[in-house]
Amino acid sequence: MNGAHDMGGVMGFGPVVAEKNEPVFHFEWERRVRAMTMAMGAPMGSNIDQGRFAREDRSPSDYLSKTYYELWFAGLTRMLLDRDLVTAEELRAGLSIHPAKPVPRLLKAEDVASVLAKGRSYERTIQQPARFKTGDRVRARNMHPTGHTRLPRYVRGHIGTVMHTHGAHVFPDSNAAGLGEAPQWLYNIRFTGRELWGEAADPAVTLSVDAWESYLEPIL
Repeated sequence: MNGAHDMGGVMGFGPVVAEKNEPVFHFEWERRVRAMTMAMGAPMGSNIDQGRFAREDRSPSDYLSKTYYELWFAGLTRMLLDRDLVTAEELRAGLSIHPAKPVPRLLKAEDVASVLAKGRSYERTIQQPARFKTGDRVRARNMHPTGHTRLPRYVRGHIGTVMHTHGAHVFPDSNAAGLGEAPQWLYNIRFTGRELWGEAADPAVTLSVDAWESYLEPIL
């Protein structure tokens, strides 16, 4: 979707200022929100792309007024509400009021370390051959979906070069909508600064974006 989260190349927000020796969490509640979001993936039956879309799918005023982990909490509460695992009344009260509903599975405390250590790969095997190869020139599609997508606005409609093929991976646009993984080939595409931002851009600047196959069109 074309939301406030997609800020690449957007002017007017000032420089990005890195915090020296920035901690992973600034407050204890941030640590708890991260843990709750990760733990609730199992009982909600949710996936990483649904989680991203729940955080991003909000008005600019709402999105820009929240800190990073406030957005995580907002996304978590939205998914819980959507799945009827909590009510607005319970959220206001800060405690359970109604009987708990059954869930598909749980992440038990004793299993957390092994689950985190194992990780999860989103690479998949597909029968369809890759449409593009290293060195091909491609155009990022000028697309404006209302649902989740990982193609940044600032590269849409621009021409780049395929630098690497990552293999086939879960397609986030489909996965976020609950329509299945629908894996596609994933490519690393390099764009020049001048292609993206015109002649005023530094001629030495290049930028790389990982893009799924359906995001790309061949240059004939």
